[in-house]
Amino acid sequence: MPHIVRFDCFEADLAVGQLRKHGVRIHLRDQPFQVLASLLKHPGHLVTREELRRRLWGDEVFVDFDNSLNIAVARLRTALGDSATRPSFIETLPKRGYRFIGPVSSPVEAEPTKRIRLAVLPFLNLSGDPAQEYFSDAMTDEVITALAVIAPEQLRVIARTTAMHYKGCNKDVARIGRELDIDYLVEGGVRRAEGQVAINLQLIRVEDQTHLFAKRYVADGSDIFRTQGVIAQEIAEQMLGRGADTSSSTSLAVGARRKPTDNLAAYNSYLQGRFHLQKLCAEGFKKAKQYLEEALARDPEFALAYDALAELYWYLGFFGYMPPKDACSRGLFCAVRALEIDNSLAETHALLGLYSKEVDFDWVEVQREMSRALELNPTSPVVRQRYAAGGLMPLGRLDEAVAQIELALESDPLSIIIRAWLGVILWFGRHYERAIEQARQLIELDPTYELGYLIVGQVRCMERAFDDSVAALRKASELSGNSPMVLGWLGLALAQGGNVTEARALLQNLYAGAERTYVPPSNFAWIHFGLGEIDDAFVWMDRAVEARDNMMTPIKSYPFLDPIRNDPRFTALLRKMNLASAPNEPCRAGSGSRPEPKPTVVA
Repeated sequence: MPHIVRFDCFEADLAVGQLRKHGVRIHLRDQPFQVLASLLKHPGHLVTREELRRRLWGDEVFVDFDNSLNIAVARLRTALGDSATRPSFIETLPKRGYRFIGPVSSPVEAEPTKRIRLAVLPFLNLSGDPAQEYFSDAMTDEVITALAVIAPEQLRVIARTTAMHYKGCNKDVARIGRELDIDYLVEGGVRRAEGQVAINLQLIRVEDQTHLFAKRYVADGSDIFRTQGVIAQEIAEQMLGRGADTSSSTSLAVGARRKPTDNLAAYNSYLQGRFHLQKLCAEGFKKAKQYLEEALARDPEFALAYDALAELYWYLGFFGYMPPKDACSRGLFCAVRALEIDNSLAETHALLGLYSKEVDFDWVEVQREMSRALELNPTSPVVRQRYAAGGLMPLGRLDEAVAQIELALESDPLSIIIRAWLGVILWFGRHYERAIEQARQLIELDPTYELGYLIVGQVRCMERAFDDSVAALRKASELSGNSPMVLGWLGLALAQGGNVTEARALLQNLYAGAERTYVPPSNFAWIHFGLGEIDDAFVWMDRAVEARDNMMTPIKSYPFLDPIRNDPRFTALLRKMNLASAPNEPCRAGSGSRPEPKPTVVA
C-alpha cells in the first residue's frame, strides 16, 4: 500500500506517522495514529480490537487495554472532527472493533524530493569599526532573504533569527551542521569603505567540510541590491547545479525583488532601524523609531521602511509600551502605505491581518490577508507565525495554530518569538508539560529574556504550583524591567496562591501608575479575577476589549477563565470581539493536566 493515503481533506503519511488537514500538520499522538494507520490499510473492512491491541501493545500484559484503546479512538475522532454516533470516517462495531467507512485515495507513488538545507552564518564585520556591526548583520539578512525565494521546493534556508544565534560563536562546521540539520553552510565577511562594499564568502559542504566555492564581491553603494541577488543565485547554482530550475510560483511572487530605494542614505537608516527593532526591548524600539522615521523622511516611497515601522508599532502596543488603540492607528497606516507602494510584501499582508484583528475584530479580513500572505510566500516563518497567532489561535483553532508554528520552526528553530508562541498556544490547549518543555528551551536559548519564565509562571499557576509560578513570574518581571505585560500575570499568581496582601499592593501600584502612564487594563482584570472579585474583573475585561488590549485576544482559550465561561457577561465579551459565533468551549486536547482551579473568593 502507498505510504501516503488521502481521504476527504486529510492526508496520512504512514511512513513518518503524520496527519495533515488541508496540508497543515495536525498533532496526533502515536497510538491514535497507529489506530488510523491500521484502519486505512483495510478501508471498508473490520479491524478487530484484538488486532489493534497487538499492533499498539504487542504481546505485553496490559491491564487496562479496553480503556486505553477507547481513549486512542476518541482522540483520533477529535482530530478528524468525527462523531461516534454519526461517523463519517470511523464506524464502531460494538464489542468487535472498528471500520474506516470514508472514501480513500492514494496519490501516485513518488519518492519525495529532499530539500537541501542551508544556513548563512552572520557575516563578520571586517571594517574594524564596531559601529558598522549593523551593516554586516544587514548584509547577512539580505542574502538570506534573497536565497529563501530561490527554488523553495528544492532549497530550505535557515531564517535570520536562528542564524544570528551563531554570531561570534566558536562552534565548528560539523557541530553547527548537527544542531541545525543542514547540508551546506555559508560564512563570510563584509567591509564597507569609501563608497564601496566588499563581501567575501565561501560555501562549505557540512558532510565532509569541503569548501566548494569562494568568491569576493565588490559593489558600489548603488549596486549593492543587484549584488545581493547575484550572490544568492551563484550560491544556489553551486548546490542545485547550473541550469537548475529556480523558478516557482513563490519565487515569481517574491523572488523578483524590486529595488527597495534609490536613496542610499535612506537605506542605511532603514538598516539601522531594523537592527535596533530586532532587539525587542524598550530602548531598541526607541532607537528603531528614530532611524525608520529618518529613512522615510529621506524616501517617502520606501515600502520596507513603512513595513518595519508598522511592525514597531505592533510591538509597542502588544507589550504595553503605548495604548494599543494609538499603536494600531499608526501601525495600520504604515502597513497600508507599505502595500500601496509594494503589494507583494507577504509579511506586511500578514501584519495587516494582525491589525485587522485588533482594530475591528474583522475575522473575515484577517483570513483574507493571511491567505494572501501565504499565497505570496508560504515558506516565510514570519507569515506562518502571524497566521497562527492572529488567524487561528483567537478562534480557538489551537491544533492548527500549533501545526503552523511547527512549520515555522522548521526553518527558524532558534527563534525566541516563534518558540514562545508555541509554548503559549500549548498552554492554551492544556498541553502543560509540552508548554513547559518549550519554555525550558527558551530559557536555554536566552536566559536573559523574560518569555520563557513568563510561560513557566503561567503554566505552573494553572497547575496550582503557586510557589514555582510566582518565582518564575518574578524573574520574568525582573528581566523585562517590570514590563506592563508581565505584572498582571504575577498579580494573578500571587492572588490565586493566597498571597493576598502582596497581590493587593501590586494592584494599588498599578492603579497609581495608571494615573501617569498607560497600563494595560488586562493587568487589573487578571488580579481582580485572582482575588475572586469577579464583577471588577468583568469591568476591566470590558475596558481591555475597548482599549484593544492584546491580552484579550486569546479569551476563547485561556484556561484560567474556564469557571466564568457560562456567565452572560463572558458571552457579551465574545460578541464584542465577534467571536460568539464560534463555539465558546476552548480546545481541551491536552492530557495529563490537573483540574482547572476555581477563582479564589476573598472576603
